[in-house]
Amino acid sequence: MDLALWISAWVLAVVALVGGVSKTFVAKEKLAGVHGGGWTEGVGERSVKVLGVLELLAAAGLVLPALLDRVPVLVPVTAACWVLLMIGAMVTHGRRREFGFVVLNLAYLALAAFIAWGRFGPESFTG
Repeated sequence: MDLALWISAWVLAVVALVGGVSKTFVAKEKLAGVHGGGWTEGVGERSVKVLGVLELLAAAGLVLPALLDRVPVLVPVTAACWVLLMIGAMVTHGRRREFGFVVLNLAYLALAAFIAWGRFGPESFTG
């Protein structure tokens, strides 16, 4: 199970890194033009950048605390926060009737919930 949790954390960290880099460093107008980027239409540039920075922090928080053995409880805390972020993403895409993205966000949410459950519980770094 430990291996499954590590793989899940790395997969989610890569997803967060890619999303965070694009939202932080790509112009909002360019994001709006890509498939799935229409959600940026009603959102300010600063809000898009803040979401990007949160995703970059999530990418780091999902793996670095455990790798560096520094406050590893941040891994499941980050995963729990990712669950909340995905709920927001699902609501946003649902309102736009982008149900494919709702399902994708639900998959990311499930992965994050698995990490949070596993690292708070049976495969805790403190145990």
